[in-house]
Order: sequence, then structure tokens, then C-alpha cells
Amino acid sequence: MAHVRFDNVSKSYPGGHQALSELSFEINQGEIAFLTGHSGAGKSTLLKLIMLMEKASHGQVLVDGVNLARLSNGQIPYHRRRVGVVFQNHQLLFDRSVFENVALPLRISGYTSRDLERRVRAALDKVGLLRYEKKSPIELSGGEQQRVGIARAVVNKPSLILADEPTGNLDPKLSREIMNLFEQFNDVGVSVLIASHDLNLIGRLDHRVIALKDGRLLGERAAGERTAGGSTSGVTRG
Repeated sequence: MAHVRFDNVSKSYPGGHQALSELSFEINQGEIAFLTGHSGAGKSTLLKLIMLMEKASHGQVLVDGVNLARLSNGQIPYHRRRVGVVFQNHQLLFDRSVFENVALPLRISGYTSRDLERRVRAALDKVGLLRYEKKSPIELSGGEQQRVGIARAVVNKPSLILADEPTGNLDPKLSREIMNLFEQFNDVGVSVLIASHDLNLIGRLDHRVIALKDGRLLGERAAGERTAGGSTSGVTRG
């Protein structure tokens, strides 16, 4: 489980582009939440701050009480091992097998062959792809490729999963199956933050919603506050 806190966070880039402005919110331990907003609202930038692919210009980003800005370069890899990341475009290596794609984070971390094989096969079994371990990802469907990406994200047993538009290229049925996987990991205590603009999917699920607009917090909808028909119109202004 992981606790994430943004305390008055802003992020600006050279040239004056303001990606995030005075953003404050929390993701509680063991919580699953959606991050939504139009393209350019700041969703991906926010996730990059948690992954330490970017650093805040102002304010504090804290994970389990640790200010990420204070981590040394040597501590950053350990932080990233606690965070599993799922991308919309999978970012798989097509010249390697499904097994080797999932194993990559463990090889980088120096796991023994025995532990690596056990963890990789457990992760592939969890997403229903153990029988495809020797295949190339290019032989799989889009939904199966996304499952490989999820297996790779969880093989290190992270306390936090970040997903950036994980269902963006999938049909509604496959999108729901992918969401079921995230909910299963959440059921065992993993905190999950999913950036998505799929309002139909979000509206059908009973999870907290954090809405951004132009880099600012537009409002939030708590779990249990779904409106009639499952719409997200119940998001309240912050």
C-alpha cells in the first residue's frame, strides 16, 4: 500500500508552459482512483512527478511521507521499484518474448534466475497469459499486449500502480476486463491511480474521481457518489 500526497504542486516547463498549478490532493493507502480531464489537462505530467520522470517546480510530492524532491539519484531506482507503471501503448519489446518483457524489471534489479522465473510466471498467470510466455508480443491482440504490460508493472510487487490511459485503444468489453485486473490488485492492498478520459467507463465504476482542467483541480467525486445512469456529472468543484 502507498499513500500519495500533492501539496500545492506546480510544474512549469521552459518557454513558460504551465502544466500543473497549485495542485493539492491525496491518494490514500489501498485506494483506487481515476484521474480525468481533457487532453493537456496535466494527467500525464502528474503521473511523471510520482514516477520521478519529472520534478515539481513548486510544492511537494510525497509518497508515504517521503518528499520525492529530497531523494538522491541513488535512491530513485528504489522508489521506482515500488511503483508499477502501465502505458497506453504498452511499450513492449517485440524482439523479446512475453516472458522476457515481463522479466525485464527483475533482470535490472538483479534477481536470481529461480526467483525471476517464479515471479514472472506468477504475474503472467495472474493476467491469464501464462500459456503465451514464449510468444512474441506482436503475435498477441491489443488487449493481450496490455495484459503483458500489466504483468510487467506488477512483477516487482509494487505498492502503487500508475496507469496512463490503459484502455485508450481497447473496446468496452476489453476495457472492463483490464479494469477488473486493476481492481483485483487493489483488493490485495495495492494503491491504484488511473489516468483516463473514458468517461463512460469511469461512470460505470464506483471509484473516486479526481478531475483536472488546465493543470488545476476542477473537483472530485468520492466513491459511492455515482449519479443516475452512472454519469460523472457528480464531480464537484474543488
